[in-house]
Amino acid sequence: MSSELNELQNATVGMTCGVIEVLILQPFNYAKNMVQQKMPISMSPAVMYRGVGSNCVNMGSCTMIQFAVGGKFKQMIINGEARAIKPWEEMACGLGAGFISAIAGSPLELIMIQQQRTGHGTAVAAKSIATPSNIFRGFTGAAIRESLWCCGYLSIPPIVRSHLMKNYPESFDTNEKARVPAALLGGLFACYLSHPVDTIKTCMQGDIERQTYRGFVQTAGTIWNENGIRGFYRGAAFRYARMVCAVALLDTLKEAVSPILYPSAFK
Repeated sequence: MSSELNELQNATVGMTCGVIEVLILQPFNYAKNMVQQKMPISMSPAVMYRGVGSNCVNMGSCTMIQFAVGGKFKQMIINGEARAIKPWEEMACGLGAGFISAIAGSPLELIMIQQQRTGHGTAVAAKSIATPSNIFRGFTGAAIRESLWCCGYLSIPPIVRSHLMKNYPESFDTNEKARVPAALLGGLFACYLSHPVDTIKTCMQGDIERQTYRGFVQTAGTIWNENGIRGFYRGAAFRYARMVCAVALLDTLKEAVSPILYPSAFK
């Protein structure tokens, strides 16, 4: 999200970056979802990329919303002042943008998870969740997760990069040199704080029949009874690997794509 671009421009950049990220990193997402639900992982690309279309729409629309809403929040906070945004303001923008994006992202991710479990096409999976009781199943977990994830990839990296370049210029004299540690910290923040609610969400969305997992609190209790605290971190290694790659990728893409699509805004 950039304060130099308007909402539509930020949305376009976000959609573009989100789709590219999904197409590259979908296998990590698939493996994480399978481990969380205690299901076997297939090494077949055809299986790994089940639901990739739904996930492209999911991540593309969520990232679009996050970029647009986060950019708008930044503009509202700065309010025309000639100053840099403060770290806590940066993080607040990320948290707010992530929460709002879950309204679109939660149902789309539900479709993808049903496709991964059943092998059905998008239309069949969408029909199976198109009821009032199912369409927002797992929304609470998705909203909390997206808030922390958005903060992790949009807000933490620029804060870390700025800190490193300011305080350790001999080691981090360019954005590129500071990008790797920024991505590692952003991914760590986004993954391990949000993974317990992501596991709850995934279990709920995989079990739309409610045979094992019913509401948010009951699902949390069931996971705890099964494996204790470790149960909430099933699949965390796959998710962290994906998140570090995604944070670095999205941090790079948003800086590369924005001036390509809208060069006049960066003169």
